[in-house]
Amino acid sequence: MNLAHKNTLNWIMVTFVLFIVLLLAGMFMRIIQANMFSSAQSWFYPMMTLHGVGMAGLWWVASIACASRVLSRYTAPSECVSRFALYGTVLGVLFLLASVFLGQFAAGWYFLYPLPFKGGWPTWATLSFLLSITILGATWLVWILDLLRSIAKKYTIGQALGWHYILGKTGPDVPPAVLITAVSLIAGVACLLSGVVVLLFFYYEMLTGVANDALLMKNLTFLFGHLLVNLSLYLAVAAVYDVFPSYTGRPWPSNKIVAISWNSVLVIVLLAYFHHLYMDFVQPTYFQYVGQIASYMSSIPAAVVTVFGAIALVYRAPVRWSLGFTLMFFGLMGWGIGGIGAVIDSTIAVNSKLHNTLWVPAHFHTYMIEGLVLMVLGYFYHYCQEKTKLQENLYFQKIIAALILVGGYGFLLMFYLSGAHSIPRRFAVYPADLSSGAQLSGIALIFISIFLLGLVLYIYETGRRWVKSLDV
Repeated sequence: MNLAHKNTLNWIMVTFVLFIVLLLAGMFMRIIQANMFSSAQSWFYPMMTLHGVGMAGLWWVASIACASRVLSRYTAPSECVSRFALYGTVLGVLFLLASVFLGQFAAGWYFLYPLPFKGGWPTWATLSFLLSITILGATWLVWILDLLRSIAKKYTIGQALGWHYILGKTGPDVPPAVLITAVSLIAGVACLLSGVVVLLFFYYEMLTGVANDALLMKNLTFLFGHLLVNLSLYLAVAAVYDVFPSYTGRPWPSNKIVAISWNSVLVIVLLAYFHHLYMDFVQPTYFQYVGQIASYMSSIPAAVVTVFGAIALVYRAPVRWSLGFTLMFFGLMGWGIGGIGAVIDSTIAVNSKLHNTLWVPAHFHTYMIEGLVLMVLGYFYHYCQEKTKLQENLYFQKIIAALILVGGYGFLLMFYLSGAHSIPRRFAVYPADLSSGAQLSGIALIFISIFLLGLVLYIYETGRRWVKSLDV
């Protein structure tokens, strides 16, 4: 077994294990909100921290693993660096688990300043959490710099970003997966560097006791977090661009529209995070307008071009709807649906009503659970199936996809209904006058159980191919 193949299989295994653990943490939160396990209420916020940080980080590395494997078809990423990223990720996760389970650190996935210093948990738990983010961020920065190195070794920056297509030239041929990955990784450097800066400020205050500027810290934190989640989606989309033609029999090449769309993303995605700060009235007003405009514009070049491109590619094509293709296709659709919810929420007038309600978790869980997760899981199945060529039971696979889609969207619907009824987010226990929040949480548990069943069956179906791949 070559190192590249072994690394990919390792990333698949780590993703499956951590996803189950973090999914159970999310279910635990909904159990508490449904008033079904009141004796464990003190663990709600530590689990919220673990679930949020863990899921964001997990699907970030999973999407990079997908993009790295696709990129290896055209360039030569270092497999030693990929192995280093795997070990660094596991080490960072161990520090995160220590901070949560041993120290009950509970500042939330966004660890907004000054929450890490104000929660009453031990100082070492805060330090363990910050060290976790530091290890993860440093590891991932090395990884994406190596991927950029591999691209730069074959293409100039203008070629990698498809500028020659914009100028009306046809060559050299640059696959859209390379173009999208290059855009995402360049923005990824800005993402991780902003994380480095905010961590340095945290360490500075721990060492000196000198308070930081809260607004600056919040801007840096959301620049880091917003970019990380969005770029995870883009990297998964790069894999979809590369795989779809093998199922549809139609090419999906780079062209002027694709190049213009994704180059505009490189600018827009750096500005859209301002929509997280609408409630911060001391933020300069023009930043708020920039946030709304950039949020609106970001949906056009990436989502609209890609989603309609995928539909055109599939329309009347002799597609074999295997599990991998089905999940990737509906993952793109989930990305689009979640994006609509995000655009609605990024409207200042609407956000002022919905910002602190469960509408916000509704939209980002949509493009994560039924978008990013499905695209990555679809690619993982595709990879293992390509390696093993095992016979496929399409009827069984349709059942798996149906369970994941019905369970996932039913779960998400409870979030949207809660947001529409002004049920606040981040509440562990709902007061009597918000009892509908507990009822909807209980219904959500039914649907997430259906999703979990589909996930277990998916892991069985993909796992058989994963085990067989060990001999390839």
